[in-house]
Amino acid sequence: MRELRDTRRLKALLRSGESLELWDRKHLVGRILPPSESAKKKDIKWPDFEARAKKIFGDRILPGADLLIEDRGRY
Repeated sequence: MRELRDTRRLKALLRSGESLELWDRKHLVGRILPPSESAKKKDIKWPDFEARAKKIFGDRILPGADLLIEDRGRY
């Protein structure tokens, strides 16, 4: 479990296609597997967040930062 802190090494192992097993003393806790070939090639289609916001709020400009500054005071 201590070796999880060395993320650079873990990333290198996963990129090379190796799977990792996580052990806590003599008990297997979990596995970290590299992505499958189909998952690597799969393009993720993100929703159009701007269109959703426009549909919900219209052309209004929401003063989120101003409200936060007012709530916290000057500093």
